[in-house]
Amino acid sequence: MISSVSGEVIDIALDHAVVECAGVGYRVLATPPTLATLRRGEHVRLRTAMVVREDSMTLYGFTDPDARELFGILQTVTGVGPRLAMATLAVLEPDRLRRALADSDVKALTAVPGIGKRVGERLVVELRDKVAAPSEAGPAQVPGSAAGVAAQVTEALIGLGFTENAAGQAVARVLADDPGADSAALLRAALAGLGPRR
Repeated sequence: MISSVSGEVIDIALDHAVVECAGVGYRVLATPPTLATLRRGEHVRLRTAMVVREDSMTLYGFTDPDARELFGILQTVTGVGPRLAMATLAVLEPDRLRRALADSDVKALTAVPGIGKRVGERLVVELRDKVAAPSEAGPAQVPGSAAGVAAQVTEALIGLGFTENAAGQAVARVLADDPGADSAALLRAALAGLGPRR
């Protein structure tokens, strides 16, 4: 299993780059955003995922470890292979993809060529609980000491049986309206926003 390549970029095409490592040129498929960061003659390190088929061995390259992780997760869904996973990451950056899954945003997913409504719905159903929403939805968004209060309240909500995503989003919504809320007020308002646990 080849998990990364490091060397000189000797060629860049529309869908791949060739990286020379110890005298061997590796053809690495990548998304346009990744390829746009590469320059011929420059040294690069790409995290890779290797897909082995009966008739081929293909390397897929990523500058972002989060993108590589999502590439693997996407392929756990029936009907999504490596090419469709790469197309998804080409259209939706990792944070945008995580947000679409967390928010059950099938419309955003169907903007990817090859993903219709049925596959988009399957992605949401199978992955929304496996893929955490981007950090801006939760306590990380809150500056200073409020972050600690937000984290405590989020943990309390999780302890009450709410999912991490739902708890983080509820806390973020309350803090957007009342940034100075203390933990008790924040917990009450977040619970009111969440309603009864389903």
